[in-house]
Amino acid sequence: MLIDKELIKGSSKTVILQLLSKKGMHGYELSSQIKSLTQGAIEISEGTIYPTLHSLEADGYIESQWAESEGKRKRKVYKITSSGRKLLKERKASWNDFLKAMQSLLPVKSNILEA
Repeated sequence: MLIDKELIKGSSKTVILQLLSKKGMHGYELSSQIKSLTQGAIEISEGTIYPTLHSLEADGYIESQWAESEGKRKRKVYKITSSGRKLLKERKASWNDFLKAMQSLLPVKSNILEA
């Protein structure tokens, strides 16, 4: 089951920063990792991921450089900056507060929301 796109839209920057805090990646790799790690529940298309990456880069939260691997074309690899790590820490705290509040409003029983 895919998660509502509006929920994903509001958290895509945080998800990208989290993945880039582990290692530098290019856009397609980020998109694939998100899909893989969530077992297909969350998909962020390339049409969404690249504008988000450009926005994060313009704001100084990530940086990029062109990288070339043997036999493959050049790809832009993105890495998190110290400002990005600070923002990620703030967003994680905010996310935890949001989860607590939502669990108060929508209690979970056996990982399934009650109707």
